[in-house]
Amino acid sequence: MINYASHISKFIKMILIAEMVLFLALSEITFVFGVNIMNSKLKIGIVENSFTGAAYRHDGFYDFYKKHLHEIKKGKDVTSDLNLLTPKIPKYSPQYDVSILENLPTHLRQIFPNANVSILSDVNVHQGEIFNIKGDNTSDNAYDILILGHQEYMTQQEYSNLKSFVANGGTLIILTGNVFYTEVKYDNQTNSITLVDGHGFQFDGKTVRKGVDERWEKETRQWLGSNFYPIYHWEKDYHHLYNNPFNFTGKQGGEEQYYDKTNHKIRILLDYKSSDPRYPIATYELNYGKGKSIVIGLAGEDILARCLEECQFHKMIDKWLVNNAIPSYLSENDSE
Repeated sequence: MINYASHISKFIKMILIAEMVLFLALSEITFVFGVNIMNSKLKIGIVENSFTGAAYRHDGFYDFYKKHLHEIKKGKDVTSDLNLLTPKIPKYSPQYDVSILENLPTHLRQIFPNANVSILSDVNVHQGEIFNIKGDNTSDNAYDILILGHQEYMTQQEYSNLKSFVANGGTLIILTGNVFYTEVKYDNQTNSITLVDGHGFQFDGKTVRKGVDERWEKETRQWLGSNFYPIYHWEKDYHHLYNNPFNFTGKQGGEEQYYDKTNHKIRILLDYKSSDPRYPIATYELNYGKGKSIVIGLAGEDILARCLEECQFHKMIDKWLVNNAIPSYLSENDSE
């Protein structure tokens, strides 16, 4: 089981990573796969992990987890402290500091004058605002690229919308591990979330009982290609990465994704060569429908905490985003 206390402060850096990575990755590059990026109307959406921010806030999910974990492990039902399972989305929290993102669109528009860069929240994705609805009630993507950080908590609708975004031809970039882990409900009247299932807890609105760990484990493995690596650096079974150019240690609570080694459609961009063959770790891309996902595999915040401005991690992110993230239909349109 996760040591929740070690996680409360580490993710405030996650959104900053999105700004740093994109700024470094998209600068100095003009042509990709025949696309003139300077002239292309590239649409990029960066999704704030607002639902996860609510879950981690004070008097939220983790207070309940810590208080009732032993009862749930013993198979007992819990009907007390249920108010902790419906926190409001905060303006700021250790997981969610929107002020970090305020200057990102300006930075990107200086590099790409015609790019459309938007800051979204989980609520926007949940409500389907990543799509253009047509007159015949069909839809297509409103963005070319969506970038996610630590989206640990999400609604079923948000999950389905992200999956459809990729199937429609979009590129989904996942910067860290432990994503799509727990289902919540969203109430737009109170701007709050409520636990549904995940993290070992299931809540039906009246009673909490033992639930699944990773809510969409099999489905996520199919279309995203990976799942949460469930071992932490303080545990004796924590793996060693034999190919570790970024000096990743996991000691700052960094969470990883392990890819499905039976899925031969996964294209490995950098294999970190885990010592544990059960949990291979790599940066990879996987096509799904007309689009693709690019998953870093490691926890970017753990690397950047000790990384100088021009470190190897920045250069590799630059390479992956520029060479792999631009949707193929932009190249097709540019050549017409």
